[in-house]
Amino acid sequence: MQKPISITAISTLSALGSNQDLIWKNYRNNEHFITEKEFEDFTAFVAQITAKDQLEIEKIKRSDSKYKSLDNSVLYALYVARKALKKALWKSEDNFGVNMGSSRGATTLFEKYHKDFLENKHAETLSSPTTTLGNISSWVAHDLQTDGPEISHSCSTGLHALLNGVAWINSGMSDKFLVGASEAALTGFTIAQMQALKIYAKEPTKYPCQAFNLEKKQNTMILGEAAAVLCLEEGIQENAIAKIIGVGYATEILEHNISISTEANCFQKSMKMALGETAIDQIDAIVMHAPGTIKGDLSEFKAIQKIFCNKIPFLTTNKWKLGHTFATSGILSLELAILMLEHQQLIAVPFAPAQKEPKKLRKIMVNAVGFGGNAVSVLLAK
Repeated sequence: MQKPISITAISTLSALGSNQDLIWKNYRNNEHFITEKEFEDFTAFVAQITAKDQLEIEKIKRSDSKYKSLDNSVLYALYVARKALKKALWKSEDNFGVNMGSSRGATTLFEKYHKDFLENKHAETLSSPTTTLGNISSWVAHDLQTDGPEISHSCSTGLHALLNGVAWINSGMSDKFLVGASEAALTGFTIAQMQALKIYAKEPTKYPCQAFNLEKKQNTMILGEAAAVLCLEEGIQENAIAKIIGVGYATEILEHNISISTEANCFQKSMKMALGETAIDQIDAIVMHAPGTIKGDLSEFKAIQKIFCNKIPFLTTNKWKLGHTFATSGILSLELAILMLEHQQLIAVPFAPAQKEPKKLRKIMVNAVGFGGNAVSVLLAK
């Protein structure tokens, strides 16, 4: 990286809540926040936002006549973006950029409009503008009244949005960027798609999602809904809650459209790039992507072994607790890393083998990857 980037605020919405104190409290216990949800023809494990936060989303929806037709993925993004801006003390006249990623986009609305089309043989007027993937960033920029650039992309993760923000700041084209992602994809069709891949959890065990259990015999991925944003600023700011000192990215040579290689070559490349000149023994912990699938968890672990050899940092993940939230998952992992740095306390996976714990948390790496092997690694420091 050309120069460090400060994270001056973070705001998230997930099954853990939307208040940082509550989220940290929920991380410090061994409970998960996964429940069963009934769909039209089946039930499945999911990680939903809280009833209290659902009421807040409904308030936003009613606050403006234009917002009534927006998908929850957009409303979730508005909610966290407003809170992050307030924390960072940004104003609309700062002309900060906006980059909100999403894997699935306006899932609920898209399925509703498609169902109406099949039944009535015509499309609703707002079916296209309210389901386009650029919808999330553009509405956040509108709601916050910034005149800066707004960017959205589809299959990339929230960490790709972070990479873009870092690039804009390092280029000198912007000194502030709001980056993040939003997913509201707990729909029957989306769950069915994951089940069709045979990667979704089935067993009602104590911990339905066995993310980072390298001995599991079946796939246990579970979807969650969430939105999350970071406020990025150039250089080292006095109000920084953490700083980004390294970023890395890589894409697999595809052998299959959903899998990565046995030793996750993409993660090896992204982690090596993020490390830069930083020695491997200076990394105290890694928040893994670890989606709860047999191959996904194991290949990432093997990639870490390749890069860190006999100096493997403390490993953890949060998907056993709040599910896999698609594009948002990388930002939620960054949140966990930031909280651990702030409180100088590790959050372990309750069913994972015991690991050697560092005496102090100074640098934490965060990994994320999407279908097709587009990996990102981010190195954080306190």
